[in-house]
Amino acid sequence: MAVAVLSAPKSPLPRKPLPAGRPRAWYVAHNRRLKTMRLVIALLDAGVYEPAQAGNQRIRDTAERIGVHQPSDTTCRMVRTLLVYGR
Repeated sequence: MAVAVLSAPKSPLPRKPLPAGRPRAWYVAHNRRLKTMRLVIALLDAGVYEPAQAGNQRIRDTAERIGVHQPSDTTCRMVRTLLVYGR
């Protein structure tokens, strides 16, 4: 009989500095993608699997709950798009 062993949550990976010399728009887009991924993971953990369930207010409430700055409308749209592709 096999016994499932649950491991403790792993700590986040150490952050590395972003590469220097890129245009400002690259950094803005990069940070927006990171925030989007954090929000999608939190929504999936909360049981939100469909983009229709993820309205702007629900995404913003999730951001507040996980300690992320309030996302813009563009970031909310990216969250819903990523939920579509995650299926």
